[in-house]
Amino acid sequence: MPDPTPGPDENAAENGPGNAPGDPAAQPDEHRAQDPGTGPQEEAGPEGLTVDDILGTPQSTDAESGDAAAAAGAEGEESPSAALAEERLEELRRLQAEFVNFKHRTAREKEQLRTFVTGDLLQMLLPVFDDIDAARQAGDLTDGPFAAIANKLEETLVRQGLVRIGEIGEKFDPNVHEAVLQQPTSQVEPDQVSMVLRSGFRIGERVVRPAQVAVAVAE
Repeated sequence: MPDPTPGPDENAAENGPGNAPGDPAAQPDEHRAQDPGTGPQEEAGPEGLTVDDILGTPQSTDAESGDAAAAAGAEGEESPSAALAEERLEELRRLQAEFVNFKHRTAREKEQLRTFVTGDLLQMLLPVFDDIDAARQAGDLTDGPFAAIANKLEETLVRQGLVRIGEIGEKFDPNVHEAVLQQPTSQVEPDQVSMVLRSGFRIGERVVRPAQVAVAVAE
């Protein structure tokens, strides 16, 4: 009986020339697309553009305007951190102003304390100054060691802010002068000091002792 198995020539005739059973080219298109060894091919963009060409394309005018508006809006919005920084800065400014006021107030209080202490010391030395003035008017302190001591004492207190009150020709001021009598005279204008009976003293704005004076009146 003849062999039913087709021979090589018959297989070749059925498959066609170059279409062997194991040849991938002979497989249908759907089998070739599902071949795991063949990945999807990256298609080129229109007119052969690549991804870099697309990303490097300059923006249009509308796109640039939109970006600028978005950036301006972001700058106009105050962030919480900026608001907190401004609040802390305002607190520092307030603390600095309070410190400056405290410093000035302390300096004034210190000066006032020094003035009162010097004034109290001067009040205890007032009899000494009265004796010095009396000795000068009598001519006993024109020269000599006692005159030098009296001058040094007065110079020391002047450096501490001592001011003598009571000069002939001054305008009478009841705040610093004590009118003892009225003296008719033409040597000075009316309501001016015509004679100093006892000198007064002042430390800063504090009058330690008013000057006893005679006030001129018209003759």
